[in-house]
Amino acid sequence: MNKIYGSAAEALDGLLHDGMLIAAGGFGLCGIPELLLSAIRDAGTKDLTFASNNAGVDDFGIGILLQTRQVKKMISSYVGENAEFMRQYLSGELELEFNPQGTLAERMRAGGAGIPGFYTKTGVGTVIAEGKEHKDFNGQTYILEEGIFADLSIVKAWKADATGNLVFRKTARNFNPPAAMCGKVCVVEVEEIVPTGSIDPDHIHLPGIYVHRIVQGEHEKRIEQRTTRKKETV
Repeated sequence: MNKIYGSAAEALDGLLHDGMLIAAGGFGLCGIPELLLSAIRDAGTKDLTFASNNAGVDDFGIGILLQTRQVKKMISSYVGENAEFMRQYLSGELELEFNPQGTLAERMRAGGAGIPGFYTKTGVGTVIAEGKEHKDFNGQTYILEEGIFADLSIVKAWKADATGNLVFRKTARNFNPPAAMCGKVCVVEVEEIVPTGSIDPDHIHLPGIYVHRIVQGEHEKRIEQRTTRKKETV
């Protein structure tokens, strides 16, 4: 089966529909599936729910879909650095489901493993626990969290072979692997496609069984927070 497509739009062809749940990789501005997000914007798909650590910034990442009002709900851990996100949430235009980062990552991983729910201590006694089932184990209270089963996963990797085996580069190996696992269909954008068999099996971060479509492209290398020191004068 050929998994390689010529463009992000081609890779998403036939997969998008209004009201769908999309799991997206990335953390801050690192490992963002920027080409696929731009293709979703151009497709005009709306009323979307995104499960993603954050929503990028105002003009990058999921932030570009907030600008076009294509996102109805975010399932996220961190919502800073995005003024439009804040404006839409405070004005009631955007739904928000907060998740602790570890819980969100595990919800994605659990979905990919076919696990519908799990118990965790994280969030017990806070607003995160409101309305959720509580259960005691060995004298400790836990809350039930549900696995995420997304309609579509979009992720960014460094390398792929033709079968979809993936290698993520450094910090980009953040939410991308669990996000890739939990979708009914996973589309990945990569910087390089290498011959099958050229990746050492011990260096594969995500096996190709999870990956359905691959697109190669050029990516922007953004710096989220730039800190410099003043030039010293002699």
